[in-house]
Amino acid sequence: MIQPPKDFRRVIVAAAVGNVIEWYDFYIFGSLAAVLSVKFFEKTHPVAALLSTIALFTAGFLIRPLGAFLFGWLGDRVGRKYTFLITLSGMGLGTGVIGLLPTFEQVGLAAAFLLFGLRMIQGLCLGGEYGGAITYVAEHVSDERRGFYTGWLQTSPTLGIVVSVAVVVGTQLSLGSETFNDWGWRVPFLVSFLLVAIAIYIRLQLQETPIFEQIKARTGTTKNPWREAFLSANMKYVLIASIVVIGEGVVWYSGQFTALYFLQQVSKLSLLQSSTIIGIALLIASSTLILFGWVSDLIGRKPVILAGFLLAAVTYYPLYAWLGEVTHPDNVNYPAAILIICILVAYVGMVYGPIGAFLAEYFPGRIRYTSVSVPYHIGNGWGGGLVPFITAAGFQSGSLGNALIYPIAVPAVCFVLALFLMPETRETKIWEQAEPAGAKAA
Repeated sequence: MIQPPKDFRRVIVAAAVGNVIEWYDFYIFGSLAAVLSVKFFEKTHPVAALLSTIALFTAGFLIRPLGAFLFGWLGDRVGRKYTFLITLSGMGLGTGVIGLLPTFEQVGLAAAFLLFGLRMIQGLCLGGEYGGAITYVAEHVSDERRGFYTGWLQTSPTLGIVVSVAVVVGTQLSLGSETFNDWGWRVPFLVSFLLVAIAIYIRLQLQETPIFEQIKARTGTTKNPWREAFLSANMKYVLIASIVVIGEGVVWYSGQFTALYFLQQVSKLSLLQSSTIIGIALLIASSTLILFGWVSDLIGRKPVILAGFLLAAVTYYPLYAWLGEVTHPDNVNYPAAILIICILVAYVGMVYGPIGAFLAEYFPGRIRYTSVSVPYHIGNGWGGGLVPFITAAGFQSGSLGNALIYPIAVPAVCFVLALFLMPETRETKIWEQAEPAGAKAA
């Protein structure tokens, strides 16, 4: 039996750095939704323009399962390393070019179509990124501490948001609000070209995973990952994993993106105020992803994830009501607001910290990239990706209850289903590769 390599920590750092930058690319779009809405849509209908921009943000999530489907096939046929190099390059191109696009005033409706096309490239490439990164890390670390080490990788999306917020705020402070709204909004997108070049250089230093190399040498790679993953008994495990990840995805976006939207559009805080609160809270609470990944190594993936579902469903309404009380524009209680966001992000840590280990352990190595990617992006791309649009529409109605129906109901339903369907995978030994992990769990 092969053993995990000794340089796996360098692998985790390299994979995480690339992931941070890729999620930075994806989230500056959300951070600048209010600015983009007046640059690429008709200004005379500001609410419709904002909702159209959020719809584009959501569309980038909805297309992610297609990217997972395409790049998952490539990852299981060609290898983990080169596939997520391709996805990283596509993300960098899709993001950087947004900073070069003409606006609605310059080319009319064509500006919105160009933005839509680049958003689709972002979504497709991101659909292939996570499965590659989590599979790459999982196939380098020991069975006993997989939750802890993949938890480090799980911090990368949250840190990507922090980096995006820092770049956006830093640019605005440097240029001033007027210049930023005129043309300075392009700078965070253009910075992506440099960041992705750095990430590609880092990832080029990595080697293929020893587990994938063993699969090639011993039995050969699968000739048809799609058939083995979706037209076999494995499909049952894909469906169960999708249920779990849908709940995780809704908690993830409800605890981070919805909080940012709430502060900016409901509480009416400035970009600087809202970014300060979110940025500090994320820096503090990102450690919960590592903490709960580690806890899942001790007590199991299932109880930690289920606890996150339950707490989110029960406490979202009072937490967001409290957040509204402490974030009046002329009287912001920063410590209380940061504490609330930290609690919301702690729920993210509970559901997201262990999910990478669970997915990697649940599926066999021959089709791991495909089997991990597709349910992950169905859950996060469809389940979680609908959160921004649904909650934004609910907030526009003026009702906190309407806005939170979806973020509360989905984790509650997923808690009940996962309680009976989700297996415990903590004891799975993926280095032995004796048989599919899902088959053992079933």
